[in-house]
Amino acid sequence: MPYLTSAKEISACIAVLATAKTLWIDTEVADYNSRRPRLSLIQVLANPKDMTGDNTYLLDVLEQPDTVADFIAKIMVNPEIEKIFHNASYDIKFLGGKPKVQNVTCTLEMAKQIPYYILPLPNYQLKTLATELCKFRDIDKQEQTSDWGKRPLTEEQIDYAYLDCIYLAQVHRKLLELNHKINLSPETEDLIALGERYRQIEKDWKLLNSEMEHLEARIKKAMQAQNISETPDFKLSSYQRSTIKVAFAELVNLVENEGIDLDFTVTLTKAIQKDLGRHIKHLPVKVEESTSWRIIPKNQEPEIEEESNG
Repeated sequence: MPYLTSAKEISACIAVLATAKTLWIDTEVADYNSRRPRLSLIQVLANPKDMTGDNTYLLDVLEQPDTVADFIAKIMVNPEIEKIFHNASYDIKFLGGKPKVQNVTCTLEMAKQIPYYILPLPNYQLKTLATELCKFRDIDKQEQTSDWGKRPLTEEQIDYAYLDCIYLAQVHRKLLELNHKINLSPETEDLIALGERYRQIEKDWKLLNSEMEHLEARIKKAMQAQNISETPDFKLSSYQRSTIKVAFAELVNLVENEGIDLDFTVTLTKAIQKDLGRHIKHLPVKVEESTSWRIIPKNQEPEIEEESNG
């Protein structure tokens, strides 16, 4: 766990890190709740198998803008190095910004792409992912809000800083495994197995979805009837939606009379096409075609509509 403070030491370390293919990176920010947050630490792990912190570098860059610029130039904008963060959009604000940085992977975004039934978590915080995916225990995030602008740093702060990179690397590994597991090549998917699983859960899903919708309707009506805005489980809220409408002829008259430059494409619905009738051929219409696909279970009986005898 090398903790580097001098610009010379950090520069030498950056030169070594610049030869890596993948880096797991975290930052600590001083005065993060103020108008002038300051980058305090850059933590970098070069070996994802490291569980001790021996290969985690803590770069103390507080009030060292030239050192940060060196890190950005040699690491962040280098497309050959994959940089892995959790909630990357926050960290890269202090490390060059979106227009500059290249080849960034965010484990927060990776986790969000995993279907909920595979990763049923209350949130996607690094602590939650490390606990549930990697079985880390007793993760203490108290130091996250400590004073990172004060020097010297405490032992607790240093321990916290290097552990976050270890959590990050292990979470990244688990997410890659999950992603590979659920994103098989469609050319090699076992359609028989997929179909069997679909049939297994189809009935349960319909029952649960029906009950959920019914419960939501009952709860909403009960809360309204009892004049209750909040329960231990729900909060009743309302919203107003305003829709501004005008007769098409009135709009045309206004545009013509006032000389307003208003030009946009109108989608001709089936109803409008019917109203236009043969006159539609006088319009320079543009036809856009697209193809949509859906699967229809073979055991799904079509709904029978009762014919009116009237």
